[in-house]
Amino acid sequence: MDKQIQIINAGPNYKQIYHDFIEAKCPDKREYVKGFLSKNSLSVSDVLKINTIIFDELSESQKFKSYDKQTIFEILDYQKKHRLNNTQLASHFKLSRNTVTKWKRTFLI
Repeated sequence: MDKQIQIINAGPNYKQIYHDFIEAKCPDKREYVKGFLSKNSLSVSDVLKINTIIFDELSESQKFKSYDKQTIFEILDYQKKHRLNNTQLASHFKLSRNTVTKWKRTFLI
């Protein structure tokens, strides 16, 4: 009998990625993200917060950001939970309000 190996795509290991990046490029930010990197697993909101801490000063352009469906749904849930309009949500996550509108049309209608 041939045994098949099932490969499960668990996604990127953000803890390792951020740890390596901080050690190599910006060790001064280590203290700011220590609490996040000590967790067993990172939530999408944790990743977004770490991104803000590390890259806020390094990158001015949000042009090439991309989000998976899970992240989009978490952002839209955040909007509902905190009763934000599209402009407020876009400002909070540094998105275009047109992007938020497009997500709502695509995923919620």
